Amino acid sequence: MGMFKRSHKVVLAGLAALAIAGVMTGCGMSGGDQKQAAASGNGQKVELKLAYQLPAEHHLSKSVEKFAKEVNERSKGQIDIKVYPAGQLYNDQNMNDALMSGGLDIGMNSTARWSMVVPALKVLDMPFVLTSYSAVDNALDGDLGKALNQEMEKKGVHPLIWADYGYVQFCNNVKKIEKPEDFQGMKIRSYSETSADIIQALGASPTTMSSSEVYMAIKNGTIDGQSSGQTAILSRKIYEVAKYLTVTNNSYVEFLVSMNDNSWKKLTPEQQKIITDTAKEIQDEIRKETKAEDERCLKELSDKGMDVYVIPKDEIHLWQEATAPVVAKFEQEQGDFGKKLVDDCLKASAAAKD
Repeated sequence: MGMFKRSHKVVLAGLAALAIAGVMTGCGMSGGDQKQAAASGNGQKVELKLAYQLPAEHHLSKSVEKFAKEVNERSKGQIDIKVYPAGQLYNDQNMNDALMSGGLDIGMNSTARWSMVVPALKVLDMPFVLTSYSAVDNALDGDLGKALNQEMEKKGVHPLIWADYGYVQFCNNVKKIEKPEDFQGMKIRSYSETSADIIQALGASPTTMSSSEVYMAIKNGTIDGQSSGQTAILSRKIYEVAKYLTVTNNSYVEFLVSMNDNSWKKLTPEQQKIITDTAKEIQDEIRKETKAEDERCLKELSDKGMDVYVIPKDEIHLWQEATAPVVAKFEQEQGDFGKKLVDDCLKASAAAKD
């Protein structure tokens, strides 16, 4: 009888172990994942490498540093994000490969760089489809953001923060530009393929060059003007060589803080929540900071003597018509999916309050 009780206990213990294993397998946890979850639950620290290539003093860099600091503190030692700034670990050219392969856990890079891997991201460069800051927020918080997140995840990358960089404007040293036809005959610096397409659609000749060459190129008359954000116009002192600034808000530049999907899946649900909640807070802060920074720079550029012209809202349709071929090219390349992405942007713009 005593032997029966002992055997009975052994059988019950075995069944219990099988039941637990079945539940964990049913939840999609592999043996390695089970060990990781158990280790994390027992207080084992998770170390993550985060890299970005912008200068450490840039406002987006400061936001990413704050994100890492907040996660480390809120996890109470469970997560340790080590930050490698200003291209110390990876630059913008090799960072995406490192993220997709798992050589890097978290990275911040421009969507312009990511669009070489995920062409759908080019929609953010499309001219005059996102016509205000709140339109951008609406789009990335809504259907557009969901669709772009899914495209990123197909590449083994989990998006964390859509980090606003700001709108793109035009400045030149020849004449005041108020209408699309004013671009006729001008030579304008572009910074990407889509940027060049926009300039060409407006009737100017695009010239692709690095940002470091722009100042002397305008000063020497090699080009008449350039396309960039007003923060760059101010920081690079382009106002010294270009008198006229036209605030078109034609394209919106985004950076993306994203995480290798395998690194993400190794975290416990509690750790994932800490990262997700912190990322959302930082994203909201970046949005406010970017808009405020853009407005500050415009005022300062005006104070420094630039002739600043803001295109009226009721004339945006003229610029949309002039640059329609650029949007059509994107939709042709991306098919019905591309058309849907553009529609998502236009709907977000129509619903915007500013």
